[in-house]
Amino acid sequence: MTIITGFLGAGKTTLLRRFLATPEGEGTAVVVNEFGSVGIDDALLRSSTDQITLLGNGCLCCNTRSDLQITLRTLVAERENGKVPPFRRIVIETSGLADPGPLLQTFATDRALGGEFHVEVLATVVDAAIAPHTLEWAAEARKQVILADRLIVTKTDIADSGSVDRLEQQLRLLNPRADIHTAIAGALDARVLIEPGEPLGGYVAEAAHGDGIASFVIVQDEPLPWNAFARAMETLIALRGPDILRVKGFLKVEGCRGPVVIQIVQHLSHPPIELAAWPDDHHATRLVFITRHIREREVRNLLACVCSLAEQSGRAEL
Repeated sequence: MTIITGFLGAGKTTLLRRFLATPEGEGTAVVVNEFGSVGIDDALLRSSTDQITLLGNGCLCCNTRSDLQITLRTLVAERENGKVPPFRRIVIETSGLADPGPLLQTFATDRALGGEFHVEVLATVVDAAIAPHTLEWAAEARKQVILADRLIVTKTDIADSGSVDRLEQQLRLLNPRADIHTAIAGALDARVLIEPGEPLGGYVAEAAHGDGIASFVIVQDEPLPWNAFARAMETLIALRGPDILRVKGFLKVEGCRGPVVIQIVQHLSHPPIELAAWPDDHHATRLVFITRHIREREVRNLLACVCSLAEQSGRAEL
């Protein structure tokens, strides 16, 4: 699953259309969360319905005025029944004013849905011509940038160099973890939208405008006991759920051969997924935290205390 978000007029649809025309885009289902917001010919969408339409590239496009869970389950059911062609990936294009947080929450609250779909990339499209100003006044635009795995800057060909430089500084302040890519007229390496990258940043940065939002990374080589980690996160969620904007990354768990993929959005925890093998040679816990008014040392101390208590409990039982 890939989520493409970005403020009004940023160029999401142009980017998506170019992606669908690539070999990597074949076999993709496209979900649009607002009828009429997609710049694909209206004839490809069945007006005033939530029907699925086959596009020329072997993609599926549907309008999700209906509940997202129902829409995705319908896609899967109709794929299994042969009513729609097979697909191996879904791209969700949000509206320009959307907060991507609730989308992430959807996969955390619905465990059956979370077992079928896995969000690999959250990409935010940013307009170089107007974003420097938009980010000053639009909280939605800042939230889209903060939660992104990748930032895709568009319209650099029509923006002055000063605006582009100022925008990059703003993006680095808001989200120092994310890779920044440039797309002109939607042209972009398709792998940017579909290949999950390293969930690493190593920075601690507070967002501008007094949002109090910080990003930090916890890296640990020693494996963690699953029960201790789970209890620590449950405690953090119970105490500060609304301030946990996103947690994402790999967890090295005792007794597991591969990493466990962790995703938490506010008070909701996505079902953990154990991978068969590590994606690289760095076999270590790597968790990115995006929080509001929660400091890195507080999270580290909580995790250390719970792990210590769990270890003491294990010795007492022996």
